[in-house]
Amino acid sequence: MSDASAILRATEVHFAYRAGTEVLRGVSLSASRGKFLCLLGPNGSGKTTLLKLLLGVLRPGSGTIALEEKSLESYSAKELARKLAYVPQTPTSALNFPVRELVLMGRYAHTGAMGLPSETDLKIARLAMEMTESTDAADRTLEELSGGQAQCAMIARALAQQPGVCLLDEPTSHLDIRNQLKIYRMMRRLAHDWNMAVVCVSHDINLAGRFADELMLMKRGIVVAAGGPDDVIREELLRETYDVEIELIPTDEGPPVLRAH
Repeated sequence: MSDASAILRATEVHFAYRAGTEVLRGVSLSASRGKFLCLLGPNGSGKTTLLKLLLGVLRPGSGTIALEEKSLESYSAKELARKLAYVPQTPTSALNFPVRELVLMGRYAHTGAMGLPSETDLKIARLAMEMTESTDAADRTLEELSGGQAQCAMIARALAQQPGVCLLDEPTSHLDIRNQLKIYRMMRRLAHDWNMAVVCVSHDINLAGRFADELMLMKRGIVVAAGGPDDVIREELLRETYDVEIELIPTDEGPPVLRAH
């Protein structure tokens, strides 16, 4: 996927955890502000590895990753935290902080030398909690929340960073369908209303096709297809990628619904 307006770009990236065994082979990706991109593919296709490379946790063996046209490696950790936010698959907090303080931690890259939050920091944290419907949980810890509430709190912390890019790794994998829908709607809002580039690793083709602007389908470390839902959610393409029988059921609105046999 190539886009001149991309804020985050991977170009012909190769990566191997061990010599001779490439996990990614020539993968390219473009993420633009105002767009919600979902990475799809079976287990072992390289989606999470690609996300770690985009975060700067891993470095490519070859190829480049650029954020705002600068090499990712040229940024300090604090500079990256102002531009990239990450939401893990399972909400975690090393310490038992209330949600209010957890969300405010998202402002650390913006605070002054003393690390004390300003009125602006407090206001942005409040707005992030309001946007993610986390205000009622402000005085509770993650351990006291349901899975959906905890994931919303983690998204609020990411939102408080005011990043240009938000990266999420299967954020709905442990949630019921109501909360899955809530999180996907939220991700679309982050892109469309908050003008972020949102990149999400997903295993749910139906939800990705319904809510995402762009899809990228991967298998065994390569990009099989990329584009809008109509370009990627195709029976033959999905059948070859997932090695299962696929049926697409037309709907009145949006892309067809997938049924696997």
